[in-house]
Amino acid sequence: MSNVEFLDARTLRLEQTAVPPLSPEELAAMDRFWDEAVARQPALFDGPAVACVGVETQADGALLLSWAAATYRYRALRRVEGCSWFPASIFVTVLQPVEDGGLIVGRSSDLTASAGRWGLPGGSAEPPADGERLDVAALRRHAARELLEEIGVGCDPEDMTAWGVTRGEHGNVGVHFLAPKVPAALALKHHEALAHEERVRGVGPELDRLAVVRSVQDVSDLGHAADFLPLVVSRYVGGEPTGA
Repeated sequence: MSNVEFLDARTLRLEQTAVPPLSPEELAAMDRFWDEAVARQPALFDGPAVACVGVETQADGALLLSWAAATYRYRALRRVEGCSWFPASIFVTVLQPVEDGGLIVGRSSDLTASAGRWGLPGGSAEPPADGERLDVAALRRHAARELLEEIGVGCDPEDMTAWGVTRGEHGNVGVHFLAPKVPAALALKHHEALAHEERVRGVGPELDRLAVVRSVQDVSDLGHAADFLPLVVSRYVGGEPTGA
């Protein structure tokens, strides 16, 4: 948990900026490392993504996230030695509590870039469509979509609470939302049906297993987990939301 921190985010603002300029050599190295990654894992997709360019606490106490429209390819810059820009990402997650205590976590399937890793339902933020804004409301809607797509549980975005913001590996910023409680058996049933439907279609689920965790020890027992998960679970079971 030492490499992850909660950011003071009583108010969260997002502001679009440009991708920092890169040299031709850096761009060529990025493309080379990306192509190598795709060769190892053909399921990788160079889709649209939001790159976190800066994190700043403003005079009124709000947390400002500066972001740029990029693609997943830019993450290959992390492997370029001495690169002038170290790209981070902005992602959302959903804390889905169950009625008898604990949070639902899922294991990423072999079809994903983070195969075998346990985490909360969620995903990387994407640039908004033309004319739309990337703000907390947009992130909340994205989180609700991820919850439905990954475990089959529907939730009105307005029923989700902005719960906290973390910064962890590579400076990646997670915006975490809290959903209303559901029965654990119902969530597992929805996920089972969703996974079956996706396997029939030949796609396969993003999360191949679900579990309920009630402590940091439960997270440790799972094995490989997202860097933010132990701290988020610790804060949740301790009743310490940070706000956003």
